[in-house]
Amino acid sequence: MKQKVIHALPFLIFMVILAIGIEFIYKPQTRESIIFFPINEDVTYESASTLLTLQPEKKNQHYEVNWKTSSKLDTPAYLRQDVGFLFINGRLKGKMNEWEQDTDQIVQEETIKGKESSLLQALSFHYSEIHDDDEKYTSSQKMTEDRLYVIDSNFSPLNSFRKPGNDAEKEWKSILDRVSSQQLDFLWEKGIESLGIQVEEYHAFPLTELPAMENEPLEGFDKMSWERLIGNLWEGLYKNYYLGIKKEDGTIVDSLDSTIPLILIKKDKKEVLVLLIDNKGAPSLLKQQIPVL
Repeated sequence: MKQKVIHALPFLIFMVILAIGIEFIYKPQTRESIIFFPINEDVTYESASTLLTLQPEKKNQHYEVNWKTSSKLDTPAYLRQDVGFLFINGRLKGKMNEWEQDTDQIVQEETIKGKESSLLQALSFHYSEIHDDDEKYTSSQKMTEDRLYVIDSNFSPLNSFRKPGNDAEKEWKSILDRVSSQQLDFLWEKGIESLGIQVEEYHAFPLTELPAMENEPLEGFDKMSWERLIGNLWEGLYKNYYLGIKKEDGTIVDSLDSTIPLILIKKDKKEVLVLLIDNKGAPSLLKQQIPVL
């Protein structure tokens, strides 16, 4: 009897391994990933938002800003995913990413601490992967953004605004915009020169301006080609910026404290570049070819 049990063990082990293998083959784990598929015109976002809200009181000499993103599709999707970036004075200070299967809604929320007067800019990409059947995959996408000027001064109460409502706020807006843009322009120009980019051949703008352009394509792009460009761009940003900046030698650098990415779309509509400047001032370049529809 003992001998039969010993002889049976290899067979049992083989059956266990086979069962595990079958489960692995037929039940793969879904992982978050933004992949552009043709836009599904039959689904829409019932709501989508990015919101920055200053808390009225400081804690331990720091002010706190609530950062919230949410989106709701009008139907459950195979995969819902929202990705968000928060920049303070032109530097990446926060990242959010949430994904769920077989749902229509995503909600994310974080608290960001700060000190000194600052310009906060947040933007989100709301993504849905839709499986019409086993062979036809489509997607739906939307961008939202918010910006908040936080005034933390010894000479006035803690305050915030989106648009200035008086002369003092107009002055603060001018100061914070100028400080942020001067630093960004300097680093972008240095990166452009270092990488030999012929900038006159491109339309150039910061990533934070892209949401406002969602329904206003650049000249020469129709609605379909513009949506594809945006979808492919965010696919690249998620893989090569949110998850870390990939260097030419294969190393990956955390994108926190990097500058706002500069988007460059070639005027002949053949190429998109994304200029990334990491926290040490070193430039990197993402390249995407614009497909011909």
